[in-house]
Amino acid sequence: MEFKRAQRVEGLVLEEISKILQNKIKDPRIGFATITKVTMSDDLRNAKVFVSIMGNEKEKKNSLKGLHSATGFIRKELAHRVHLRHVPELVFKLDDSMEKSAKILNILSDLKEAECRERNN
Repeated sequence: MEFKRAQRVEGLVLEEISKILQNKIKDPRIGFATITKVTMSDDLRNAKVFVSIMGNEKEKKNSLKGLHSATGFIRKELAHRVHLRHVPELVFKLDDSMEKSAKILNILSDLKEAECRERNN
């Protein structure tokens, strides 16, 4: 199976943005944020950056605001690290898939416990 160039660049952009967040961003609003996925347009001009953020709703909103305000800085750093003709426009989106999967695991666990209790009675 042949990969598109956009798919190859996605992995590189994900890695570099993660490093930038870890080492360069000092905004206190940005809490424990993890880049989970990057999707690039075919022309490499736009990138959706999916972020998983730990904390309550207020902390998540504050972290997203911090990321939005740091977008210009992140793009500038990305331009130095990734050699592309055009540095992609970044759009940060909240990724709540980890929370959803944890919720599903809790439901399944509760069902299993209920089934075990039913068998024992």
